[in-house]
Amino acid sequence: MNTPTAPVALVTGANKGIGLGLVKQLANAGWTVYLGSRDAARGHAARDSLPAGLDIRVLALDVTDARALQAATDTVQQGSGKLDVLINNAGIALDVEPPSKATLESLRGTFETNVFGPVLVTQAMLPLLRAGTLKRIVNVSSELGSATLHGDPNFKYAFVNGLSYCSSKSALNAFTVLLSKELYAEGFAVNAVNPGYTATDLNGHSGTLTVEQAATTVARVALSELGTGSFFTEGGRLPW
Repeated sequence: MNTPTAPVALVTGANKGIGLGLVKQLANAGWTVYLGSRDAARGHAARDSLPAGLDIRVLALDVTDARALQAATDTVQQGSGKLDVLINNAGIALDVEPPSKATLESLRGTFETNVFGPVLVTQAMLPLLRAGTLKRIVNVSSELGSATLHGDPNFKYAFVNGLSYCSSKSALNAFTVLLSKELYAEGFAVNAVNPGYTATDLNGHSGTLTVEQAATTVARVALSELGTGSFFTEGGRLPW
């Protein structure tokens, strides 16, 4: 059972995949965890799939819906009064078209969830994070968002050249760096993390890592004191 001083975390896009794995790991560590789900019914089904006795609270949250975001913020305020860790995990991949063929529709749709969503959620949750103790923001990115790696012809995923997804993660990385600079004096730790090529719905379960392995990589950043302004991956750091 959690104590009144248990750390509080919010994980977006948490009704399945890496997000659900994160909820489970954080709750098992004794945290109060808000399971953010665009569809509340799916969120409750996900909660029911986890062991009883964990302090997991389903939070209806569509990261692209400002009204839903305000309601979610009010719910966390009323339920906990603070937030120690925000994990911006919600993400989509609409297509893998290269720059010469990518459509503006795909770019806008992908950025709406992968970039604008984390920005809006973070801005809305900042007062609650300021009221918390740990003050950690973790953005779930991808090595496919590293401009440095894409410039290396020996990059193991050099063949992946989808503009919408890759550039959205690059933008999320930029948000991470700039936010870490802005909030540094307040003691915030703002970092990005690459969970690795994980078998999830996003890639048709073609990934080589399990959800549990990926969640462990992300959870380590959420649970540890690792400084701010870095791009973490399993076993080390990545270049921006």
